[in-house]
Amino acid sequence: MNLFNYYWYFENALSPKLCDDIIKYGNLQQESLGLIGGVSEKANKGIPLNEADLKHLKKKRDSNIVWLNERWIYKEIHPYIHIANMNAHWNFEWNFSEAAQFTKYKLNQYYDWHTDSWNVPYPSDKQKEMRGKIRKLSTICVLSDKSDYEGGELEFQYRNKDDPNPSDICPHTEKRGTIIVFPSFIWHRVKPVTSGNRYSLVVWHLGEPFK
Repeated sequence: MNLFNYYWYFENALSPKLCDDIIKYGNLQQESLGLIGGVSEKANKGIPLNEADLKHLKKKRDSNIVWLNERWIYKEIHPYIHIANMNAHWNFEWNFSEAAQFTKYKLNQYYDWHTDSWNVPYPSDKQKEMRGKIRKLSTICVLSDKSDYEGGELEFQYRNKDDPNPSDICPHTEKRGTIIVFPSFIWHRVKPVTSGNRYSLVVWHLGEPFK
């Protein structure tokens, strides 16, 4: 799908206090290792991950996460999703947001090239609001000030699997409180953090498959 706008952003959308509140609340919760694809499916079935699973995972992703479902978080960010969807001329139909992922990138942690969307809709064993839907829009909330860490750049790549294009480092992650919205099928990555800690909040917004 060719797009005129590959992402939309709002600087200073979240106040420093709100960023602090989310970080403080997220750090009080039990964290887990961020997973990917098949490894995630295995873990969701209660199957312990073995050394080979962890080795495969670390080739793609190394981060710590906490799942948040607090209404006060959605209340703050949802208006920006609607505005971005309209102003960027995507006009995707969506009606549900997944649990928010509070993500910590510590020294040398990263998330290599990936898209947030799946190749099939969510199955019938998911909660009712997710069944048969796909991820259409992704949101990244920048919680850390750039002075708190080095590296960890958010990078977009406007490609399909057979036709790679030059990548573009998103400069807006340097400003705390920025909200970045983009279609979930856009390729992106977080480069390794070389010092400090990088905190962000990621949310995915679902709708019926494209027709």
